[in-house]
Amino acid sequence: MIFVAACGGFLSGYDTGVISGALLFINKTFNLTHVQSGLIVSAVSIGAIIGAIINGILIDKAGRKKILIFAGFIFFTGSLGCFISNNLIQLVISRMAIGIGVGIVSFASPLYLSEISGKEKRGSIVSFYQLALTFGILLSYFVNYILSSHVLNWRLMLGFGMFPAIILFCGMLFQSDTPRFYILKNKTDEARKVLLKAQIQNPEKEIENINASISKEKTDIKKDFKKLIKPLIIGIGMMFAQIATGINAIIYYAPTIFKSLGFNSDKDVLFFTIFIGLINFLMTFVAIAFVDRLGRKPLLYIGLTGMTTSLIILSFVFVSDISVMKYLAIIFCAIYIVSFSMSLGPVALLIISEIFPLKYRGFAMSISIVANFIFNFTITFLFPILLNKIGGCQTFLIFVFICLISILFIKFVVPETKGKTLEEIELSFKN
Repeated sequence: MIFVAACGGFLSGYDTGVISGALLFINKTFNLTHVQSGLIVSAVSIGAIIGAIINGILIDKAGRKKILIFAGFIFFTGSLGCFISNNLIQLVISRMAIGIGVGIVSFASPLYLSEISGKEKRGSIVSFYQLALTFGILLSYFVNYILSSHVLNWRLMLGFGMFPAIILFCGMLFQSDTPRFYILKNKTDEARKVLLKAQIQNPEKEIENINASISKEKTDIKKDFKKLIKPLIIGIGMMFAQIATGINAIIYYAPTIFKSLGFNSDKDVLFFTIFIGLINFLMTFVAIAFVDRLGRKPLLYIGLTGMTTSLIILSFVFVSDISVMKYLAIIFCAIYIVSFSMSLGPVALLIISEIFPLKYRGFAMSISIVANFIFNFTITFLFPILLNKIGGCQTFLIFVFICLISILFIKFVVPETKGKTLEEIELSFKN
């Protein structure tokens, strides 16, 4: 159950990472401008906004299971479209289709994992989504490296996503939906079966708590909007912190960054991205190990401190004339990834899966994820343009400023949710 749902994270990660290497060869096929490069990369974010809106409309009606099955189908279609694309327009449209799948799984998978887990292990279980995502990025870098010399290089790189899409689609056909969705639909017996299967202690008490939470939410959403204001501020703020601090600029454009610093070989820069992807994957285990021990906020402070330091160093690498500094850039890209992977990567998604009232959880998470992909589109579209116009130093200093703002936001606005049930978190906002 956990593995299949987390497969959505794998697909999101794979299609996030694969474009970094594929873009080198797409550029050779279509002779891209900086704007066209930004469009191909950010097309996923455009589609993801659509996918997140679909989530907001359907996930509380159709259920978490069905929406994930639909995502598997969309991922397969988009990956096939990329493989057979004959021009830039077809490629952008196919990337947008993949983006719809990314937008769906980016909160349907964490939500599914959050709602099938108990409070003691919820942080670790939801973090499996981020683990799968980082593994998808890592595998995409390996695939890029292996296929770089193949005549169909970028087509095979992008088309490989069809295989995990089949796993998600077929795997979810045999899973149950979440107990909270079943209770929303007055299917208490089905909810009890899922709770027992998930080995939740005292399932009857859990059902009672969920029912109590629902019964308190019978008024109209317009009247309840005040209850959603602070959780929405937190949700959108966490998505801004996760994206606008520069993670996807590095994940999407790592080979481009390394080439701008003086590395000339495609093989070399793709090899360095494998190193970055491996660290990204391994450090997610740290978040899984400590998110339910240390808590959410301590991990965020540690991570953002490391990210800020790394970005400051990277900004000065771009204005240095010392040749060895380009190797320093690889080291501090790695430290940045270490810091992100143990903090904002998994914890931001975990927090938005916890803070919203059950009755409006799908709707409210949809708003947060739409905001995430608006930020994502803005960063990924503008980054190659900024890199060309104002240079790497000024571009990375912008990310430094956003990191500092994010630390203050987390300190003064974001609550600690460690060790609380979803119903207890909901009650704390009401009070």
